[in-house]
Amino acid sequence: MKNLSILFLALLSVSLFSCKDNTKEAELEVVTVDTAPESKETYEVAQTDAVFKDSKVEAVFNQYIKVEAALVNTDAQATSSAAKDLESMLKEVKLDEEVQKAVSIIASSDDIKIQRENFEHLSDGIEKMLEGSLESGMLYKQYCPMAFNNRGASWISSSKDILNPYFGDKMLKCGRVDAEIK
Repeated sequence: MKNLSILFLALLSVSLFSCKDNTKEAELEVVTVDTAPESKETYEVAQTDAVFKDSKVEAVFNQYIKVEAALVNTDAQATSSAAKDLESMLKEVKLDEEVQKAVSIIASSDDIKIQRENFEHLSDGIEKMLEGSLESGMLYKQYCPMAFNNRGASWISSSKDILNPYFGDKMLKCGRVDAEIK
């Protein structure tokens, strides 16, 4: 009986000491959470130093750059507004119907995803319009291989610096210069 009591006390002691929290008093961690709205950085697309042979083509390209900048900044409202101005300008330079339709969709949409999908068609039309239209200077055809589930898409830029209109600040620098337009 004495052995049984000693065994019982030994087991009780082991279980009490093994379950005892060996840590010292827990230190409180203070976390500060900023609930103010996050300030979003605005990206500026460089203006071109290229000289155009036709002032209408120059005006269209400059307005295209405004659409591109709004997409880079993931601003659907600014994209729509810039596209509305571009829509009226495109009628004067006679781009094909698919480009006109793409600009119309961008202008009437408030969904950035739809605007970006149609920006690809707009960029293709602008590239065709620019063929042989520069007197001096250079523009850049840029390409993002990850756009549209890795199908890839191009756009025209006034600078070698990559500012991706298909992803905005999620993947701002994704892309490469594919060609120089002289």
